[in-house]
Amino acid sequence: MGRTLIQNATIFDGTGKSTIKGDLVVEGNRITSVGTATVAQPDDITIDASGMFLMPGMVEGHAHLSFENVCATEDLITPCPETQVFTAARGAKALIEAGFTSAYGASEAKLKLAVAVRDEVNAGRLPGPRIRAGGLEISVTGAMGDESKLHNPRIGPSAIVDGVEEMRKTVRLHCREGIDNVKLDVSGDPFYPGTPGNTTPMTFEEVRVAAETAHAYGRKINAHTRSIEGSKHCVRAGVDGLFHCEYVDEELLDMMEEARDRIFVVPTVGLFAQIMAGEASAHGLSPELGGYMNIPDLLENSLRTHTELRKRSIRHLIGGDYGFGWSPQGTQGRDLKSFVDFYGYTPAEALVCATRNGGLAMGYGGELGTLAPGNLADLILIDGDPLTDISILAGPEKVAFVMKDGAVQKISPALAKHASTPTLEAAE
Repeated sequence: MGRTLIQNATIFDGTGKSTIKGDLVVEGNRITSVGTATVAQPDDITIDASGMFLMPGMVEGHAHLSFENVCATEDLITPCPETQVFTAARGAKALIEAGFTSAYGASEAKLKLAVAVRDEVNAGRLPGPRIRAGGLEISVTGAMGDESKLHNPRIGPSAIVDGVEEMRKTVRLHCREGIDNVKLDVSGDPFYPGTPGNTTPMTFEEVRVAAETAHAYGRKINAHTRSIEGSKHCVRAGVDGLFHCEYVDEELLDMMEEARDRIFVVPTVGLFAQIMAGEASAHGLSPELGGYMNIPDLLENSLRTHTELRKRSIRHLIGGDYGFGWSPQGTQGRDLKSFVDFYGYTPAEALVCATRNGGLAMGYGGELGTLAPGNLADLILIDGDPLTDISILAGPEKVAFVMKDGAVQKISPALAKHASTPTLEAAE
């Protein structure tokens, strides 16, 4: 790859600093200068970004690539693996087109779906973001993800274990099969009435051995955790990413603050906020039904908890649980506005959650998620100013240009007209 020169952009570097106007240069897959006026060389690809907003590529912090128009467990367990590989590939494509250059995996409908898509994306045969592949959720008997009854045994979208030895073996299997991110279902969930969100079916010892085993293989471990006790298990056991975390007490807040340089927290507020706003009614989940599921209480606690975590400088990530019928892939940027409206973030601070924090979670040693000389060239150009209107990142429409690892993934027809070389083809 040669040199790419992006000129005259409003540059947000992902650190939260004020924007600057200027140029950015990419050589190979690295950024070599930011903000400095640069004279184009004869072989440069030059892009006139006048009036456009240049920022790091965003990170989806709770990715389910294989979730597409899901409304029930049947939508995850009924399709064959061959069909669902294409579903996951479409999910990856939707993310990159919406400006998400990285996906931090949560779980998938079948064990190796994200692994297969990750490998094809890395080989250049499919469009998509950098992917830390999630596998199956790991749960325990009678908890979230256990779809069986004595009279009707069946396999759900989870691996069911009981005890530390079964847990250790299952995590090892995930690692053997190429999973980057192991996920546990530590707490309950409103979609499983027998184990609501404030319950904690998984034991501390099971969580601890899972974390130890995943880390022994150099993998990351994350957890679905809504309950106070479940989140305490996770922090004490060394879990890397905590998804949801609505219920807290003062001890848990202090524990999370003490661990703030180690953990990442993903509120995943959009799913439930959309249900209570009536956006899922056409899919059988009305606000009234949401009330029966205790979702208003979860939302109330989410607002209180994550506002406090923001004040304590806990590293939040955006995204999560997209891919349902009312929250399609590629609309994860809606979470940015939720962070502003619900948790008190400024637009700039919300963008930091989507860029710098996400880059750190992906595990590239600080070389991803910010625009600085020497960093990896994952960046996007926006037609508009998200600091003025954060909602313009709610979908792919205003994302005019996407670069990942120094390679152009998307360019709008209007922007392609201002590029210096015909080799940049506009996205269809």
